[in-house]
Amino acid sequence: MLGTVDFMLGGDSSPTSTALYYTKITIGNPPVDYHVQVDTGSDIVWVNCKDCENCPTKTGLRITLRQYDLKASSTGTVITCDQQFCTAVSETNQNCKAGMNCAYTVTYGDGTKTEGYYVRDDFKLDQVTGNHQTSAMNGSIAFGCSTKQAGDTSSSQAIDGLIGFGQDNTSIISQLASLGKVKRVFSHCLDSKKGGGIFAIGEVVEPKVNKTRLVPRQLHYNAVMEAIDVGGKQLDFPKGIFGLPTSLNAVIDSGTTLAYLPSDLYKQLMDMIMAQHQEIKLHTVEELFKCFWYSGNIDDGFPVIKFHFEDSLFLTVYPHNYLFEVKDEEYCIGWQSSVMKSRDGTEMTLLGDIVLSDKLFVYDIENQTIGWTQYDCGSSIKIKDEKTGSVYDVAAHNISSNGNWLRDNSVSFLLFIAVVLHLIA
Repeated sequence: MLGTVDFMLGGDSSPTSTALYYTKITIGNPPVDYHVQVDTGSDIVWVNCKDCENCPTKTGLRITLRQYDLKASSTGTVITCDQQFCTAVSETNQNCKAGMNCAYTVTYGDGTKTEGYYVRDDFKLDQVTGNHQTSAMNGSIAFGCSTKQAGDTSSSQAIDGLIGFGQDNTSIISQLASLGKVKRVFSHCLDSKKGGGIFAIGEVVEPKVNKTRLVPRQLHYNAVMEAIDVGGKQLDFPKGIFGLPTSLNAVIDSGTTLAYLPSDLYKQLMDMIMAQHQEIKLHTVEELFKCFWYSGNIDDGFPVIKFHFEDSLFLTVYPHNYLFEVKDEEYCIGWQSSVMKSRDGTEMTLLGDIVLSDKLFVYDIENQTIGWTQYDCGSSIKIKDEKTGSVYDVAAHNISSNGNWLRDNSVSFLLFIAVVLHLIA
């Protein structure tokens, strides 16, 4: 009975606009819609709950913020410490005793935090049943009920919560798979030009996508990166024990807006980007972004950057992806020096939406592969329905408002999105 699911997307990858991608999910009985960030770097689903302390109540997005009310849903139940789900997620929490609420806490790299307890309720999702057609798919899903948030939650891009598509058993795709409803295969195509795009669960039949292996035993989606070239010139990678360049793991993460490189590679990359423009003087905006004034066509004036991965797989990033316009003719650079380290102490390479946009990414958790191809994310893809064997078109959506409505404002509020890095537990 394995099916395919279509998630309607909104948002975009521009740090001067929405700076995230989100979808709409429906929870409870009677059903209520919530807008949540789609995040391949997280393993849980959570939404703000009624009477949540310090949760956002206003947003600059054209959505209505809602808080989940457990008592108002006839199918909602609290998950307690003695239940199997809680045993799996809280095995190190010695204070979780039978009958107590199963608590959770998620801390992000910028110091913001959400905490609360797990509940279970009915989710209503859009199962693909024909070309551009869906019907309801119901499933009982465990998710976090956020009762308290810490840090700056007054962002103009505030939404109702987050839906994690990580590999752990707590993620939305893993829970649906355990219910026998889907395979653990999903894809996304994030449209940087018009916003929104495609996000679907199911096997992609068209277009064809070349793949590489996922690095095993990692919390996030890691692929082996062998080289980076800027305008055809390769960066110097760290040397190994025999003096040969080593490969690096790169995290693929739709929940991060920008892209982060180890400090040495970041410096080399920045030098090469600006090498043809010695006359340009960089200045700093909001103590974070390196920016400059430029009146020409950025795609003609700056180099294409190409990431080389195992199995001859390339990830190409164009200037219009990694440069964003803050004001007329004032551009900022989306590359950042890494601020977090992996378990072995090395600086992380983290590729966010500015790199992932305008490409179809396919995550195959069951076969432990990931792949991508350059694609028009405003079009459609073909997905195979495992239940019937039929192949259906799944089209792009954009449920967000149009336009860079934040262009002339300060970008200080972007810090929450720009530097958010997922906690490496």
